[in-house]
Amino acid sequence: MLNLRNPQLNAHGELTHLLSTEGLPRQTLVHILDTAAQFVSVSDREVKKVPLLRGKSVFNLFFENSTRTRTTFDIAATRLSADVYTLDIARSSTAKGESLLDTIANLAAMAADIFVVRHSESGAPYLIAQHVAPHVHVINAGDGRHAHPTQALLDMYTIRHYKKDFSGLTVAIVGDVLHSRVARSDIHALTTLGAGEVRVVGPRTLAPGDLGPMGVRVCHTLQEGIKDCDVIIMLRLQNERMSGALLPSSHEFFRRYGLTPEKLQLARPDAIVMHPGPINRGVEIDSAVVDGSQSVILPQVTFGIAVRMAVLSIVAGA
Repeated sequence: MLNLRNPQLNAHGELTHLLSTEGLPRQTLVHILDTAAQFVSVSDREVKKVPLLRGKSVFNLFFENSTRTRTTFDIAATRLSADVYTLDIARSSTAKGESLLDTIANLAAMAADIFVVRHSESGAPYLIAQHVAPHVHVINAGDGRHAHPTQALLDMYTIRHYKKDFSGLTVAIVGDVLHSRVARSDIHALTTLGAGEVRVVGPRTLAPGDLGPMGVRVCHTLQEGIKDCDVIIMLRLQNERMSGALLPSSHEFFRRYGLTPEKLQLARPDAIVMHPGPINRGVEIDSAVVDGSQSVILPQVTFGIAVRMAVLSIVAGA
């Protein structure tokens, strides 16, 4: 039975789908992070498997290109001992004209337990969640400009790992916020977890005007945005989503908003630098920062496996 106030939760308040970080209670977010912490050590074992999802079928449906997210979901489900099926969407029935819901219905008939969905249309995972049987679970792996909840959760895990607590933290999210589903998911998670201040940093053309109600401070210069920050999350310029000339050039963007070692000195000395990837070196971030001592970009990827293991196991009730 679904919770009508939040389609991600059942009548008992338990997570049954992960569609967005928006509206999730703090205790649910903390439960996911705490569960992920238990899975981090699995990567260090000689046999990197636990039997929690043995006999369950996980279908990865990526209607949009992805390497990092799809691969980490593959690894996460395999390490939980699930049967994993990753479809070649470019050659699938939807490419031949079948509707999204008909595709889902046919796959559900093959005894699917979990659908991991990435789609270019905002809301597609919600639509699927509304039409699957109660025992089938949907995880949003990124939908349009809307949400990317597992990326936000691995970001939260990374921040908590290095900073221990969210209270009092100043976090800057820098770059193409307009087109970023990660930014929105990060903002919802950070505010729910009690971050001291969340700043959105970027040119006016890439900073949406609807951010005020989300409780963030909007900054249009990098210097103001990252001054005395504890955490800096850099975002990729999503040229494939841009229509019209929103920027003079990538060179000009790097000059004004690119994170260099010199600019990084404006942040706190122990500030960490994050990036959801893929990275455009020399566009939003300098190579010296990517490879520097304050970068935690590669640990983010490692933690992502544990976080996705946690989400898969929790929605399945394992």
